[in-house]
Amino acid sequence: MLDDQWFSEAVSSDGSAFSLKIKRKLHEEQSEFQFLEIYETEHFGNLMVIDGCTMVSTRDNFFYHEMMSHPVLFTHPNPKRVWIIGGGDCGTLKEVLKHPSVEQAVQIDIDERVTRLAEIYFPELCESNHDPRAELKFIDGIKWVKDAAPNSVDIIIVDSTDPVGPAEGLFCAEFYRDCFNCLSENGIVVQQSESALFHMKILAEMRGEMQAAGFNHQQTVFFPQCLYPSGWWSATMASKTDLSVFREQDAANKSFETVYYNRDIHKASLAMPEFFKKAFA
Repeated sequence: MLDDQWFSEAVSSDGSAFSLKIKRKLHEEQSEFQFLEIYETEHFGNLMVIDGCTMVSTRDNFFYHEMMSHPVLFTHPNPKRVWIIGGGDCGTLKEVLKHPSVEQAVQIDIDERVTRLAEIYFPELCESNHDPRAELKFIDGIKWVKDAAPNSVDIIIVDSTDPVGPAEGLFCAEFYRDCFNCLSENGIVVQQSESALFHMKILAEMRGEMQAAGFNHQQTVFFPQCLYPSGWWSATMASKTDLSVFREQDAANKSFETVYYNRDIHKASLAMPEFFKKAFA
């Protein structure tokens, strides 16, 4: 909704909305899969909107991309092979490739237009697209995982939109079973898991589906994200092995720059609110 030069995303079920002051619309198109819009905002740089929902802005994307990447990469003992399901804006790919242990990072997004628009309007997120370790595939990520051989990958990052439309199949036990089957012994899948304040039903169902797929160890991390409903977001890791510890010293001595993530942020993000403990502990 664009009214008097404000873009507003309303969450009717929770009686809330988030608005950004707009300078101008830069682009819009209906891709094969979804409706894409790009705006120039007053204070948040460029803004990508997919099917009416805010996806990424220049100003605050680092929260999401860093927290979808570094906690899981520093939790795995030696991540070499990483797949990103979705993530067409390429920000998560950029963060993953900051880790020197990563030998291969494959980004699988069904909608190539998201990436091509990101290259134009968010070039800073696409800086690593031509890294020799990176591979971009514009195919169905669900099928990619289903067809994968056992022990194919160390980490799967599900950087998806909300569980509707093309992303709906990424939130079910069948998909998580396929992840389970192709992950290595210490493998981890991590998925954006919405807001614990607004979307506990989705989060609970997601964790239940992960459990049903065989992932007995789960860990949700929390982080701010003002662009998304409630301003408080989460990502949930699932694994065959314990997720309660991470390579703290490696995180403290990381060889690359971040804006938000560090060892102490990682530790803090693992703390569970009381209502969350009661629901899942």
